[in-house]
Amino acid sequence: CLKMASENTHNGNRRVVTERILFESHSHTPLCMHADGMPTDYAEVAWQRGLRGINVTCHNPMPDGFSAHVRMREDQFDAYVSLVDATRQQWAGRVEVRLGLEADYFEGHESYVEKQLCSADFQFVLGSVHPQIGEFRERYWDNDPLAFQRTYFRLLAQSAETGLFDSLAHPDLVKNVTVDAWDLDLIMDDIRAALDRIAATGVAMELNTSGVNKTISQMNPCPEMLVEMRQRDIPVTIGADAHQPERVADGYEAAMELLQQCGYENISLFEGRKRYEVPIIDALASLQSAECKTS
Repeated sequence: CLKMASENTHNGNRRVVTERILFESHSHTPLCMHADGMPTDYAEVAWQRGLRGINVTCHNPMPDGFSAHVRMREDQFDAYVSLVDATRQQWAGRVEVRLGLEADYFEGHESYVEKQLCSADFQFVLGSVHPQIGEFRERYWDNDPLAFQRTYFRLLAQSAETGLFDSLAHPDLVKNVTVDAWDLDLIMDDIRAALDRIAATGVAMELNTSGVNKTISQMNPCPEMLVEMRQRDIPVTIGADAHQPERVADGYEAAMELLQQCGYENISLFEGRKRYEVPIIDALASLQSAECKTS
């Protein structure tokens, strides 16, 4: 699947890659009611920033009004698929626009999500546990922040074990819901246990660059968790969680440098829900090379 330049060369210490490699792997549409700009606007920024393409991964519909204020409605699902397909045709030959989805994991809704994922030709599916939504808090909050965090990581592992998802989005998001009670030392054993379970599934995990804009200003997950992931050979994807076009690929270079510091040599991409890897050194060079930029 990887269409990387075969003529990669070295110019002194600088690696030159003339082929576009990277995708924005996490982007949204106005259908989720908290994002701005159409997919074509995101594709335009991807082109300007030297990306090969974008995965449009808007929040999936859920039944019975589940967190309805932050996702498309069930009756908008076909329109979403058509919107992404129209954008794909518009940008054909310049930017690859792929149909994706950010699908919630919530106990009891597994069969609903499974049926949904079989209903369209998705190229990439992010699985998300969203501890900030009302339904999650209503079911799991018991005035004990540490217990809430432990539940989150248990469910994160459980989401991987369903086999429904390709990569797990923003996988320490709970720290920004329980900011005052976030103590990595207290929760690390639970994180390690969750990562052991996730590693056994082969599911990837996302490094989400938007975390730097949250109360705890770190990419999700934190460096300590990335190191634990690397020790377990858990594949990693990168996404900016772009809710505005200007955030496409935001922080990508810093994210890849962080991954290198944590021991990663490759990042993962998906096509047809099949994972492939690219060397970080080549991915970085593809962004830095003048030949990957438009004039």
